[in-house]
Amino acid sequence: MKTHYDALVVGAGVAGATAAILLARTGWSVAVLEKREFPRRKVCGECIAATNLDLLDALGVGETCAALAGPPLDRVALYVGEEELSADLPRLDGSRHPWGRALGREHLDTLLLRRAAVLGATVLQPWTVRQVARRGGTYLCSAAPSPGTAVTLDAPVLIAACGSWEPSPCAPPHRQPPPRPSDLFAFKATFDGVTLAPGLLPVLAFPGGYGGMVIADHGKLTLACCIRRDRLRQCRAARPGASAGAAVQALLEERCRGVRRALAGARREGAWLAVGPLRPGLRAPWHEHSGFAVGNAAGEAHPILGEGISMALQSAWLLCGRLNEHRDRLLRGADLAPVGRDYARQWRRHFAGRVRWAAVLAHLAMRPAAARGLLPILRRRPDMLTLCARLGGKVRSLADPPALAALRPHPGPAGSPPPRVLR
Repeated sequence: MKTHYDALVVGAGVAGATAAILLARTGWSVAVLEKREFPRRKVCGECIAATNLDLLDALGVGETCAALAGPPLDRVALYVGEEELSADLPRLDGSRHPWGRALGREHLDTLLLRRAAVLGATVLQPWTVRQVARRGGTYLCSAAPSPGTAVTLDAPVLIAACGSWEPSPCAPPHRQPPPRPSDLFAFKATFDGVTLAPGLLPVLAFPGGYGGMVIADHGKLTLACCIRRDRLRQCRAARPGASAGAAVQALLEERCRGVRRALAGARREGAWLAVGPLRPGLRAPWHEHSGFAVGNAAGEAHPILGEGISMALQSAWLLCGRLNEHRDRLLRGADLAPVGRDYARQWRRHFAGRVRWAAVLAHLAMRPAAARGLLPILRRRPDMLTLCARLGGKVRSLADPPALAALRPHPGPAGSPPPRVLR
């Protein structure tokens, strides 16, 4: 099998597949390594902000995503206790897509990965990366199919696009921090037969956690939340014999009238999913030994803003723009550090504010009693919810229209063959 590439991408989620598309379509030889089988469900709020829909069009998957996704999201709400406040979401002007949509990750990730394969990327799935090393100007990646014998792949460029709740195979080994009461665990479930108004995006606030609901593909409701370790322990102790997901659902229904109303008579489809602990915060978008990072590997915002997919797509766009600008030099062995430092500066410029703003909102949501004084203000001025969404980046995009237009002539994945997968 082929072992030398121009770029190796570790992780085939939104960020990794997008990076593979943007490099493969400009002639890079790319290998994408993913340890999970697709399609697969994933813990995620599943909101795609309006700023990303033009980008999905340009990547070649927009039409298919639009056909599957839930209704346009034009309203935001806050559900806390018995309160239900709502306001307009900010509109993205000058776009064919003024409002965001919601789409399950089992669909979005698979469509993006298939598109990367159609454009020539080699998809190694399910393959597990065992070790990454840098020797001279080359990254060496030891990986193996499941089951199978390890193979060493090499490339001058390495992109880490793996999740944040597991140790990254691209980073040097380090001690995991000890368990803390404040550790956050994320849960997600899908429901049918719900009563939530289409187009409404409620944010849930309850002691020790926060969450959200949205109508996604096939009219199904996605309910996702984060809860502190200590609160989860109390929640389970109060409901002996219940699974963690069932206990969390009971807590949400108990604490938020809006959740009770939405789920009255609803049917859960499949099991509750859970991951954690999450580690929201700023990380290193570039490091000589671990390469470039995109998505959550570069930095993770508290999911309360629903900006995870945005940051994944847009960080891949930001990085690949710089890689393509310097492609010839980099593939001849030029030092990656100047490009890496520039990318890291630009990443912090565009995303650090979102990470910090999400942290402020998350800590307010997890302490409803302390934030109770804000409710009278929100009752009088619900449009402050609109402002919160605007400050969170809902109408801010890195991809400018001329650059997107340059990508659009290429055909989309409709009717295309499945990805080339080496097992």
